[in-house]
Parts: sequence; C-alpha cells; structure tokens
Amino acid sequence: MNLLLNPNPPLQGEISVPGDKSLSHRTVILSALAEGNSTIHGFLTGKDCLATVEAMCHLGVKIDFLDPETLLVHGVGLHGLQAPKQSIDCGNSGTSMRLLAGILAAQPFTSVLKGDDSLQQRPMERIVLPLQQMGARIVGREVSGRIFSPLEIHGNTSLSAIDYEMPIASAQVKSCLLLAGLYAKGQTSLKEKGASRDHTERLLQSFGVALSIAQNHIILTSPTTLKAQEIYIPGDISSAAFFIAGAAMVPGSHIILRQVGVNPRRIGIISILKLMGADITIHGPRLICGEPIADIEIKGTKLRGIDVPSEMVVSAIDEFPIIFIAASCASGTTHIRGIEELRYKETDRIEVMAKGLKILGVSLEVFPDGILINGSSLNEGTVVSHGDHRVAMAFAMASLVAKGSIIIRDCDNIATSFPNFCELANQLGMSIHSIED
Repeated sequence: MNLLLNPNPPLQGEISVPGDKSLSHRTVILSALAEGNSTIHGFLTGKDCLATVEAMCHLGVKIDFLDPETLLVHGVGLHGLQAPKQSIDCGNSGTSMRLLAGILAAQPFTSVLKGDDSLQQRPMERIVLPLQQMGARIVGREVSGRIFSPLEIHGNTSLSAIDYEMPIASAQVKSCLLLAGLYAKGQTSLKEKGASRDHTERLLQSFGVALSIAQNHIILTSPTTLKAQEIYIPGDISSAAFFIAGAAMVPGSHIILRQVGVNPRRIGIISILKLMGADITIHGPRLICGEPIADIEIKGTKLRGIDVPSEMVVSAIDEFPIIFIAASCASGTTHIRGIEELRYKETDRIEVMAKGLKILGVSLEVFPDGILINGSSLNEGTVVSHGDHRVAMAFAMASLVAKGSIIIRDCDNIATSFPNFCELANQLGMSIHSIED
C-alpha cells in the first residue's frame, strides 16, 4: 500500500486512539497463564497483537473475541500450556517473540519462534544470553557473533532464578526475564540502568504476583499463581503521539485525544514537545487497572529546536520518528543523542528517517547514536517507509507542514499497530489516500 498526502488545514476535532499495543500483548499472555477466565476490554486488533493471540492459541489456550476489541481468555495456569503442533509465527512483532521466549523457556516441550524477514534481522542475544544463564536451552541463527531468529527453544522445567544487571534499558528484555522468573526457582533480581516502561510489573501485581520494586531494581519470587482479571486497556500513547506532534507543530490546530494512557514512563514525547514550546494540557488524570489515563488537549504553535535531555530518551524511544518530523519544522536546531536502540527496531529508524527527511529537503547530520536536525521548511516528495509502521505514520504527519504533496511507499505495516490511522487522520482534517504503484 502506498499513501498520497495532500497539504491540508490545521487539525481540528476529538478522537480516541486504539488500545495500547504493549498492554495488549502482555494482558493476553498473563491472562493465558492465570487461573480462571479474564476479560480484556480495549484490545488492539493490530497485526502484532493478533500474532500474540494466535501464538497463545497454538499453545492450547482458548481465546474468544466477544467483539473486535473485547477478548475472553480462558486461562490454563502457569503449567497448562500445550506443545504447539507447528512453528509459532510472530510476524513482524518483536514483542511477541521476546515475551513468548520467556515463558517457552520453562515449558516441558520444544517450540520454535519465527518471524517475517524484518523480524529475522532483529537481534535476539539480549534475551537469549540471560535466559541461558537461567538454564534455558535456546538455539538461534548465529551471524557474526550475534543471535537471530528463528529460535528453537528446548524447554527446561528447572530454570534457576537470576541476579541480572541489564546492559540496556529495555522493557521487552525485562518482561521476558520476569515471565521466565515466574517459573524459576528462587528470586529473580533485575537491575535496570534506566527506567524503561513498567507495564509488565504493574500487570503482574494486578494478577496477584508479589514484586519488590525500588529504584529500578525488581525482585520476583516464585512459585506463584496468577489470578484472572477484568482488564481495561487505555488508548496507546505511541499511536496518539502522531496526532499530538502533528497538532503541536501546526499553528491553528486544536484537538483532544480521549482516554489515552499516560504512564509516567511513556510520556517522554509530551515532555520533549513541551520543551520545544508545545501547548499540551493533560485533563482528568485517573487510574484504571493500575494504569494512569487522561484526556490530552493540544493547541498548535511554532516549535523551537532543543537539545533533547538524555533522561527523556527511554520514555520516548518509540516516538522518535515523529519527534524527528517535529524537529524538522521547528526553528533552530534539534540535537538528539543516546538513541542507538532505534537502529534495532523494525528498521534502522535513524537511517531510514534521515534518508526520507533529506528527500524532503531537511538539513541534518547523522551520528552512530543520534541525529542533528536543522529546522526548515519541508518540500514535496516521495519517501519509502521500508515497511516500518512508525516511519510511515511519521512521514504522513510531515504532510501537515510540507509545501506540496507527499507520497509514502510501502505502508502496509501501519496495520501492525494502528489499523484505523488513516480514518482518524482524515477525521481530524487530513487528506490521506491510498494509491497504486
């Protein structure tokens, strides 16, 4: 799918974005491992999350869709999973692969996790090595000293707890090891260098798991039992980010996003945009199922370039493609460092975004761990997303400030995280059309 975006007036209106992607993955997995039936409301029916649903079904879990966004998960307990009859295909979802590896490492059967071409280029040693320290038996595809999928996991029901200091702040690695820790003997102790998103910790506690958490140090003691829950998932801040930034960078815009998750470890996008001069207001903050949610109001203004504080990087790691766009139309220079993690996402997001921005006439400099963007006006042009959903949506928002039309090629993967993105964008006044090659 290719998209044509024409210049349009400032964004106006109120919308609700789909359910949080991170929470959708995690609630399905934990509900499957719980005793009893759990109902999940607000589930994201994107391709990535559906890959996790399909994986749990292959492992013998019955999951009913009561409606497109409501799931009934019939929990089988920690020890009720069954051997899959075929390889488990995670599609493009790194979250699915990394989280599933944690639970499959402790099962009494062998399983294989595979993915599409893009996922098979994403490194897996960051989960494989610590899982092996716990006693997991995992064989991956080794290239130049790195480990990639497919992952063949020979389950070991006698995992040992680990005392592990994580070399990078990664919610996926942390979650993988916590899931494995549910089965391990003793106390699993994880120390983070920075505060990555804490959805897994919050959910584990809501399912009845005792955790000790202090200053980025988490201790989980097994064995334990998970109790079924009724879960309400808020709107995804990573999906909302495109409209937050899009409205913030166009004077005259005024939008409200309803019931968005505002977990303190996920709102780096808001903090960064506010430093750039954005007019963003959080209304009615409240807690639902242990997660903070709120309505977000954005009024457009002229942004200014900044040096992004290093302490804000982890809480905005998925949102940097749209931050790059905001920086491109801001006055002055924006300097971002410490984002080398972007090179290991669905694409090398630093390089892919830089190439696209240069096509649109943006002056920039790329570093191994970051980028310097000189704010300017954006030209019309044709860019390629390389199948990365966040890159595609970021360049879609560039049309708000471009001098002419923008064509974005290879946009099918938008459906992995935001199936109705184009519909909601047009509802706010954008002009997005699907076109043929």
